[in-house]
Amino acid sequence: MNCDQADAAELAALRGAFGVDDGGESALGWEAVRAFEETHQIVLPEPYRTFVAEITDGSSSGPPEYGLVPLAEMPADLDDGDERELSKPFPLLEAWIWEDDADPPEDGDERVERVYNHGSIVLGTDGCGLYWHLIVTGPQRGHIWQVADVGASPFGAPFGFTTAEPGFAGWVRHWAANKPWNDAA
Repeated sequence: MNCDQADAAELAALRGAFGVDDGGESALGWEAVRAFEETHQIVLPEPYRTFVAEITDGSSSGPPEYGLVPLAEMPADLDDGDERELSKPFPLLEAWIWEDDADPPEDGDERVERVYNHGSIVLGTDGCGLYWHLIVTGPQRGHIWQVADVGASPFGAPFGFTTAEPGFAGWVRHWAANKPWNDAA
């Protein structure tokens, strides 16, 4: 997983997975991506950065189940108006199921708030309070995390929760291979 360099093969696979062939008309464009990054004092990880700049900024076809949310937006059921602080590092290094935590940390509620609002952009939802986050700052930069009302866990084989590759491209490939209408699945 390379968060700093876009790979042409990964970008082609992403384009195919989302069925985007509009010549970049649905993309955000580099000027808007750079403005977003400057506003939030971050650099988006690749290949997501090039994906939203050149391929498409959001998709109703997913992943996740209810579609990929455009870069500067939030799923309607999660947008509580709180200011997200993308430049502050995402606080977790390993899965944390706070609902089952018999000995929660002293800063438990504040830490949960940081999981939702620090160092990640929300890619979308699978419904029922389950959201997919792309980590944009901190040691988990470039990884995808599943964040729900009960806890958070990283996506990808290195974390033992799936056999899929980590990162945005691995997450999309996993979804594309498992679409019910995909003959290759």
